[in-house]
Amino acid sequence: MLTPGHQPSSPSSAALPGAEPHARPDARSQALVIGSGFGGLAAAVRLGARGYRVTVLEKLDAPGGRAYVHRQDGFTFDAGPTVITAPFLFEELWALCGRRLADDVDLRPVAPFYRVRFDDGTVFDYSGNAEAMRAEVARLAPEDVTGYERFLQASEAIYKVGFEQLGHVSFDSWTSMAKVLPDLLKLEGYRTVWGLACKHVKNEKLRVVLTFQSLLVGGNPFSTTSVYCLIAFLERRFGVHFAMGGTGALVRGLVGLIEGQGGQVLCGQAVKEILVDRGGACGVRLSTGQELAADVVVSNADSAWTYKHLLPARYRQRWTDRRIERARYSMSLFVWYFGTNRQYPDVAHHTISLGPRYRGLLDDIFTKKHLADDFSLYLHRPTATDASLAPSGCDTFYVLAPVPHLEAGVDWRERAEPYRAAIAKRLSDTLLPGLEQAVVSSLMLTPQDFQDRLSSYKGAAFALEPVLTQSAWFRPHNRSEEVERLYLVGAGTHPGAGLPGVLSSAKVLDAIVPHGRDLGREPQVNAEQGITPHVSNASPA
Repeated sequence: MLTPGHQPSSPSSAALPGAEPHARPDARSQALVIGSGFGGLAAAVRLGARGYRVTVLEKLDAPGGRAYVHRQDGFTFDAGPTVITAPFLFEELWALCGRRLADDVDLRPVAPFYRVRFDDGTVFDYSGNAEAMRAEVARLAPEDVTGYERFLQASEAIYKVGFEQLGHVSFDSWTSMAKVLPDLLKLEGYRTVWGLACKHVKNEKLRVVLTFQSLLVGGNPFSTTSVYCLIAFLERRFGVHFAMGGTGALVRGLVGLIEGQGGQVLCGQAVKEILVDRGGACGVRLSTGQELAADVVVSNADSAWTYKHLLPARYRQRWTDRRIERARYSMSLFVWYFGTNRQYPDVAHHTISLGPRYRGLLDDIFTKKHLADDFSLYLHRPTATDASLAPSGCDTFYVLAPVPHLEAGVDWRERAEPYRAAIAKRLSDTLLPGLEQAVVSSLMLTPQDFQDRLSSYKGAAFALEPVLTQSAWFRPHNRSEEVERLYLVGAGTHPGAGLPGVLSSAKVLDAIVPHGRDLGREPQVNAEQGITPHVSNASPA
């Protein structure tokens, strides 16, 4: 189970908004953001640029959410997202603050994007170089070169509609969905990712190469809408990148932007309840019982968790407990972080190591909710790009295996170590010879941790499964349908999981959250102390 190197610390009440005894009143409207994942941090920057005084509340001891950073035995382990695409979405956030991304973060292109290793030892280098990709396809499936080009053309067409036109649009009403249905039908959005690949190419291995990316956003390629095929063109156009110093460098950079706007990110602050007054969100209650007032509340917590555990049932008419429980959720992940006392220079930055089954394994994970004995793996070796993430002569890794979420009933307290050992043996037999003797640092994250540590409903690593009937208008809306002045960002709302998705969910706020100056709220000033009392010590109701 996950055993982070540092225990959460709780800032004193003096660190909470408005509690400084000699602070000058801040006339800006107050926004509270629940959770400091990439969606929450991006939302805070955008709200800060729109006239809000922003406070981000994070229950862990450091910011990042799924992008938390573990440091252990001299190794730096990025906990979560490691595939950085669409860097322009980060550049937009820096530009809002009058800065350049390159001033704070050194992004490096990764080539190949992924090295795909099949169970029989066949290797395919997936890259953004058009000629190199044609050569790889011709080597693997010469009869499918033309079909691959048609697939990429279809991906581009989907990208131009699904991402450029709709990725940052709020689907507030069914009519907004109805307007785009003709385009989605024209682009064959009714097909699955696998179905669209099958339309264009015949080789089974190439079909796998063109469809595994949907797993990186929590989708089963056999049921996920083909709209997610846009990832292929997105990667081709903008590349795959890595932040020197690790993904945590982006987290630190965003926190710096928020603080530069006069906002703050407070850790060790778990939100217990979203407070509602006269039909609108008016603040939050922390697990300590303290209440923080706000003009708007933005939740970057898992959308199902937000509604089921943070917003009382009496305020919910659409996202009832029954509807939340009956929804379809993404798979979970088993993640093993490890450091070795030797280097593996022949291993790429990103490797997809496929097991003997593809469709059957995914059926076990998504449909049968069965933890199979075989697995497919994503192996991340960041020291291929940045050697500073490990001690000299060592390598930093993490390997993740898609697994069923907690409905599978697996007792991870008993299964975690045997499962890790099986993965270690598999890697030792294939990509990392001698691994079991080389490991000198080890840490695990299980589906139980996704629920208990990261507040992911059912331990689903990517929130709602991205099937067509749970996309766009059918997902929990960015502007809450339940109460006013409550907004949602992150993987569980529109447009979905993955870094481009969660950053775009924050961009949606620009169109639906009023500018801070338009709220017309004057701070209530304590005549004796001259402070804005955003905090009370009221006991939980």
